Amino acid sequence: MTDRPDRSFFERPVTAVAPDLLGMVLACGDRAGRIVEVEAYGGADDPASHGHRGRTPRNEVMFGPPGHLYVYFTYGMHWCANVVCEPDGRCGAVLVRALAPLGGLEEMWPARPKARRERDLCSGPAKLTAALGIDQRHNGADLLDPASPVSLRLRASGPPEWATSARIGITTATDRQWRWYVPGDPNVSRPPR
Repeated sequence: MTDRPDRSFFERPVTAVAPDLLGMVLACGDRAGRIVEVEAYGGADDPASHGHRGRTPRNEVMFGPPGHLYVYFTYGMHWCANVVCEPDGRCGAVLVRALAPLGGLEEMWPARPKARRERDLCSGPAKLTAALGIDQRHNGADLLDPASPVSLRLRASGPPEWATSARIGITTATDRQWRWYVPGDPNVSRPPR
């Protein structure tokens, strides 16, 4: 028995995988948090996706194999982490938007010097990568490999209640309700719009 999902879990459409990630644990070394907010991004059919125009050196990881981590740099200063989904060769990833901190907080605080409360540590995609220490070194990491520095662990109990809203911080395909979050969790990055 393993505490990680198997590869077939990720070989599904991004919109099926995204809500199922809620409540799972994303960890990098001793730092870990329970996923409380995600957004799905498809391929050619999703103009908000990095894979919309096809494969490039930057987005190569988004095209598979599934169960890997796609890490990209944004706004010239932040890293964002995505879980790759869909069958191998097909583009899709789920952006991890927020975590509820669980472990390694003594390492998270120095990595997030502007955080004043525990709920500020991982309440956004760039905040959580900083808190966990995820950066370009982790792009392509296999989340299912026990030797990987970044892992995704199964929930200890059933999935949490969740709600949906439009994705945040994009300017195209804003009508898609492809953001899933745990309502009432103080670590969620932003109230729904």
